Amino acid sequence: MKSLCFSMILILSLLFAVAHLSNAAAPDCGTVAAKAAACVSFARGKDTKPAAACCTGLQQLAQTVKNVNDKKAICRCLKTGVKSFPGVQDKYLRKIPAACRINVGFPVSMNTNCEAIH
Repeated sequence: MKSLCFSMILILSLLFAVAHLSNAAAPDCGTVAAKAAACVSFARGKDTKPAAACCTGLQQLAQTVKNVNDKKAICRCLKTGVKSFPGVQDKYLRKIPAACRINVGFPVSMNTNCEAIH
């Protein structure tokens, strides 16, 4: 299990590196996953607060937002990505922005309608 987690983090890191080199208009899901990966343990309720790497990654991700389409793309990636991690609970997801002191501009929830983001 640990080697699977390590492999996933390594793959996400490589995806982030490749995505970082490209000049895509909106952040791609590889970048979003890499930035949010450290948040999974808190989102499952296993940690009492988000890891520093979680908050740093999400702050960096928030800085890439240039318009509403970027917010929608990030939202869609997060909603898709969270399905890959059984045990993630909405009540913890909702707490991440406040705990990390970031304003993401939309409610963080598995039920967020990404297309309704303004």
